[in-house]
Amino acid sequence: MNYPQPAVIDFFSDPPIGPEDWRYAFATGKVRVLETQMPDRALLAELAGADRFEAAAEMLSGTEYSLSPKSDSGQIEAMLLERRSEVRRLFVDLMQDEAIVRMFRAREDFTNMRLAVRRVVTDKPLGTDYSTEGAIPAEEFEEIFEQELYERFPDYLQEAVEAAVLGYYENKDIRQIDYAIDRVEAHWRIEQSMRAGSVFCVSLNRLRIDLHNLRTLMRLKFAEREEPFHFLAGGFVETDKFVQGLDHNYDSLAPLFYATPYYDLIDNGVRYFKDRQSFLNLERGCEDFLMGFLKTTRTLASGPQPVMAYLLMKEAEIRTVRMLLVGRKNGLAGSLLLDRLGTWMG
Repeated sequence: MNYPQPAVIDFFSDPPIGPEDWRYAFATGKVRVLETQMPDRALLAELAGADRFEAAAEMLSGTEYSLSPKSDSGQIEAMLLERRSEVRRLFVDLMQDEAIVRMFRAREDFTNMRLAVRRVVTDKPLGTDYSTEGAIPAEEFEEIFEQELYERFPDYLQEAVEAAVLGYYENKDIRQIDYAIDRVEAHWRIEQSMRAGSVFCVSLNRLRIDLHNLRTLMRLKFAEREEPFHFLAGGFVETDKFVQGLDHNYDSLAPLFYATPYYDLIDNGVRYFKDRQSFLNLERGCEDFLMGFLKTTRTLASGPQPVMAYLLMKEAEIRTVRMLLVGRKNGLAGSLLLDRLGTWMG
């Protein structure tokens, strides 16, 4: 896999997002209105601090996340999945570039692939719980694996199957399935973004690779594992810098990335980790950084970028609501929920 590897970071704080596209004038106006209806951080902070689940449910009574105070975990999940399906259907309706729609829907194809390969190599039943929101229908996905007709998959999924199976059987390590598929997916996303001519998607996917590598670096150091193959190529920061980080102590990690936009993110994440032995601050910082990038699309009067950004921000909001509701349901400390709650809302 050959990736363009810039010698230096070619942006100061936010990657380029590309030009306006007036085909999306209506779609942009639509998501601008919907953005004003998203719950702000103040409401979510109150939700995190609720003393019990019933109180949290009451706070959401006037929102699209309304549910009964007696809802169980299954009902909460069903409601959240329906909200996610709704925003994904809206995304498909508003987007006029089929290549971009296909790329976003492929997220579920790769998720299904991870599930299917795990079941095949462990000789477990294939099951029926594949996502139905991918580019490949769930029933077709199951049929392909049952009959081992992998040639019916698009090239990128054929490559993912082969890489995952080879990765697993090298040492019979189940984790290698995810690592192999992650590499194929990251490469394919950048390749497809370039083919679609989407500056925004190229920036988005390179940024995601950087954030993935930052998380991976911290976790490898914590586990005291020297495994550089976990780092994904194709980001704005060359993989060698992350490999270098494995040999640095925690205090020297942020200075190592001083010339990148991630200095503060790493510095804050390391400080929190040393104090509490937790990656909560790092996770929040990565989410805030990504959401901050998505918010730069608000400078565009029209284009597919605001539509893509709205989808991703809405999905992040749904994940946040899930975290808060499940946390309240299980009696998780409000301080922990607040520490994880992103600052990007609103």
